[in-house]
Amino acid sequence: MNNQQRGQRRRHRACFATLVSLVAAGLIGCESQRKAVEAPPIPVTVAEVQEYSGAEGVNYSASVVPYTQLSVTFKSAGYVTSILQRKGVDGRVRNLQQGDWVKKDTVLATVRQSDYEHAVNQYKGQLEQAQAGAEKSKQDFTRAQALYNANALTQTDYDSAKAQFDSTQGAVATSQAAVAQAQQALSDCELRAPMDGQILNRNIELGALVASGTTGFTMGDMQTVKAVFGVPDTVLAAVALGKKQAIQTETYNQQFMGLITAISPQADQKSRTFQVEVSVPNPKDLLKSGMVATLILGQSKLGAPLLVVPLNAIVSTVDGSKAFSVFVVQRDGDKDIARRRIVQTGSAFGNNVAILKGLNPGDRVLLNGATLVSDGQAVQIIP
Repeated sequence: MNNQQRGQRRRHRACFATLVSLVAAGLIGCESQRKAVEAPPIPVTVAEVQEYSGAEGVNYSASVVPYTQLSVTFKSAGYVTSILQRKGVDGRVRNLQQGDWVKKDTVLATVRQSDYEHAVNQYKGQLEQAQAGAEKSKQDFTRAQALYNANALTQTDYDSAKAQFDSTQGAVATSQAAVAQAQQALSDCELRAPMDGQILNRNIELGALVASGTTGFTMGDMQTVKAVFGVPDTVLAAVALGKKQAIQTETYNQQFMGLITAISPQADQKSRTFQVEVSVPNPKDLLKSGMVATLILGQSKLGAPLLVVPLNAIVSTVDGSKAFSVFVVQRDGDKDIARRRIVQTGSAFGNNVAILKGLNPGDRVLLNGATLVSDGQAVQIIP
């Protein structure tokens, strides 16, 4: 082998070594990139599948409404010149708004009073004129009566003096009524709270022109609330006035006990159901107007325990069918993986739903984050 051949072989070996190094570097780079783009686990909360052996019955949805609700309307028209001020959570003074609590007779807003003050002064002036005329006619009638008794005045002149006196007395009464009406209109420039309660809505702003009958605020008595729902005639036997009835909302993991205080004597023409009201004490203001509550009528002991999961663990299937599913957390090596399972749901018991098929006791199902994951995705369980 000559020197030229040896040189070519050395160059070939150097090129091969360089190629191997480049390939190795590329593989390492791809592996690093794969690790870099791997999505981090999604944080979720879980709950174990539990057994429920309590009572069963027919579930109903009820709307929470104030025990008393009314509109506070203006009687006097005009421009809104003031709205009751309150200090907000940021320390700044603001207009009265929904959620604020006010006492009876508190002035909530006022309209411009100057026009009504002018009317009061005008009618007071007319009253003073009428009173002056009545005083003069009274003196004239007193003299006429004395002359008439002394046979020094004719019957015609006496009757004329008496008619004038009666007329001025009527004018005084009319002027007094006009003054009272004008003063009432002036007083009605102040919109006052008709009861102790919460402001549910405010419909006015400073400077707005309101007419007589315009609703300025909506108020409600929330110290006691009503859960209103409808039942068919076949369930009327399960409700009775004065009977205790528990309700529950998705917001709070507790029951609120109340009494059935009203049952409609006739069915709704469209739904053919009878409206029932449950009055529930609300001293801590936990129940809000518009909340949806659930309740159970006709409770009886379950024949056998049922598996249940929280309502927010149930998700719809991805294919758009009417079936439901849950995500179960399974351990895969050093990772927690979310696996979708189709389930058959049963009755609801408060905030829990019975699972008739698809789960086993002790399975861990996703709660918060169930709508954000996909089948086979890594998750991180947080307390």
